[in-house]
Parts: sequence; structure tokens; C-alpha cells
Amino acid sequence: MDRTEKTSEISAIKAQFDRMTSAVFVSFQGMSVGSVTKLRDEFRKNGVEYRVVKNTLVRHALKDKPFADKLTKTLTGMTGVAWSFEDPSAAAKVVTAFKKDAPHLKVKAGLIEGTVLDADAVENSLAKMPGKNELRAQLLATLQAPAQQLVRLLAAPSQNLVYALDAKRRKEGGE
Repeated sequence: MDRTEKTSEISAIKAQFDRMTSAVFVSFQGMSVGSVTKLRDEFRKNGVEYRVVKNTLVRHALKDKPFADKLTKTLTGMTGVAWSFEDPSAAAKVVTAFKKDAPHLKVKAGLIEGTVLDADAVENSLAKMPGKNELRAQLLATLQAPAQQLVRLLAAPSQNLVYALDAKRRKEGGE
């Protein structure tokens, strides 16, 4: 790889880190080609971009970031980076789910909003966060709750009247 290719690669990696909401660094050493292909497919299905990167290129791309020093131990050996752009927990969820079938896949570290997370934090916190759609559903349910309660309160008097008339009919010996 010549200097111009390296420069363009560094700028592409830097652009990915600038756009992302979170990233997960993984080691895929020992995984079969078929497993890696399945992992890439899972990433694509969940809107996550995944690339195998050279550690030195990532170091150069992140050299002006405040968290770059914390990633020096992470950027050794074979490294793959999974970037999430919309849902911060998407990459972590895919990796954590895939680890059950591929024991050689290891989380090295995570990155969210400029904060470096260790492997345990990625697997136990970031991967268990609700996704964007789950949060939207919770917000919608919260917004709808007062309206649903109002409808129930408005319907209650007529419902109670029906119950009272039915009780009176039964008491008088009706059906």
C-alpha cells in the first residue's frame, strides 16, 4: 500500500468514526471463513458497517481524538471494527448474540460518544440497552397512557349504569 492509498484509507476510517454513534472492536482470530461471512451478513441486516482494519491506520485516524490513548491496548492483533450509525446498541447486540455460536469471536472494546468501554461493559451494558425501535415503542406507550386513561374514565359512568340496570333486572327475576 503506497502513501496515497494509506492517506485515503485513513481519511475513510476517520470519516466512519466521525459519523458513528458507537463502535465495537472485535478479534476474529480462529474463526472460519463461513462464520465470518455469517457475522458480516448479521451486521448488514442490522444496519451496522463492519471492516477489518489495520491497527496502525486506525491509530492514525484517531490520533487527534481525546480517547485515542485508551485504545492503544485494543489495537493489537487482528482487529475488526463494527460501526453503528443509528442504533448505538446494534453492533454490540449482534456481536453478543453471535458469540454464542462462534466462541472464537472476542470483544476487545467498545466506543460510544467518545467514551471507551471495556469488553464487559460492551457485552453486559451496551448490548442490553434497548434499541431505537424499542425506545420509540416505550415513548409511544407513555404518550398514549393518559389518553387511554381518559377514555376509560369517560366510559365508566355509562358502563356502571349498564351494570346497575342488569343487576336490577336479575333481582326482579328477569333472565
